[in-house]
Formats: sequence, C-alpha cells, structure tokens
Amino acid sequence: MQLVVARIGRAHGIKGEVTVEVRTDEPELRLGPGAVLATDPASAGPLTIETGRVHSGRLLLRFAGVHDRTGAEALRNTLLIADVDPDERPEDEDEYYDHQLIDLDVVTEDGTEVGRITEISHLPTQDLFVVERPDGSEVYVPFVSEIVTEIDLDAQRAVIDPPPGLIDDRAEVASARDADAEDADAEHADAEDAGDEA
Repeated sequence: MQLVVARIGRAHGIKGEVTVEVRTDEPELRLGPGAVLATDPASAGPLTIETGRVHSGRLLLRFAGVHDRTGAEALRNTLLIADVDPDERPEDEDEYYDHQLIDLDVVTEDGTEVGRITEISHLPTQDLFVVERPDGSEVYVPFVSEIVTEIDLDAQRAVIDPPPGLIDDRAEVASARDADAEDADAEHADAEDAGDEA
C-alpha cells in the first residue's frame, strides 16, 4: 500500500536541499538516504533521497539529480509516497501508522458512539484524531493515553475517556455566583469556628 510520508516545502540554500513537512512517525526509516519514493504529481518522481539532515528543527533533504535551487523549487508542494506493507506494524507496540487508525469507530468507555476517525493531524506537540460525528460535524481528540484508552484494530475501534467539554458542550463549569456562594459559606464557617474558639 502507498502512504504519503512527507510534503516538500521551499528550497533551502543553493545546493538543491528542500525543507519537508514530515507526515510519518518514522522519518528515519521512510526518509533516509537511499530511499526511493513515488511522488504526487507522478511526473516529479520517483525521487531518490541522497542526503538528509535536521536544521533548526526542520528536516532537509537533497535528492539525486537535484543540485541547485531552481531544481529544488520545482519540487515544492510535491507529496512523497512510500510503499508500505499493509500488515507492517511500528516497532513500539503503542504506536500505529495513520492508515491503521483511519476509519476506526470512536466510542466512549461506556460504549457511546462518538464518530469515525477521518484524519490524523500531526502537530508539533501531539497528534490529534479528526473524528467525524454522525451529524457530519468534526471533533478533535488528542491522541494521548489519558484520553485514548484503547486501540483495538481487530474490532476496528478506538475507546476514549474524554474530559468534560471535549466531545460535547456540557462542560461542568461552576458559575461565578456558585463560586461566590461557596466563598460566603466558607467565610461563615470560619467565623463560627473563630467564635467557638473564643
């Protein structure tokens, strides 16, 4: 199966390097020197990675046959596509490839249907499930163990324990009036305690 593993960004310098937006959890495996990648548009490839390095937090790649800024700029916005065995799993048992998570049903721990994962958004701080609800709206679920409690590929579902307000609008927020009343009660109790001590 073919998976998008990166998108080429702007040229870097004058020797053919490009920045890439990584779309894989295993860039060292998919985007290492010697890797041959298909492209979208297909006319831009296939591309063979000649060198790779990290500069200021961004991955920079140079491809065989691309040795100047003009050639690098011509590749901008090209998608890089790797051939992946559909049964392949990441080395870490708690990690998954995007294609394994797409289309999983999302349910809460009590079995309430939330929706279906349509996309994985890879942000700098964490990954997010983009979940399409039955009514067509979307909700974003952080892919962290505190919220996503189980991934069951055999049952094709992800179980979540969402905090209040994540998947509904019924977050339990105490009003200012409630807080003021609690403060007043606490002050009254403190006053009574002080009176008892006197």
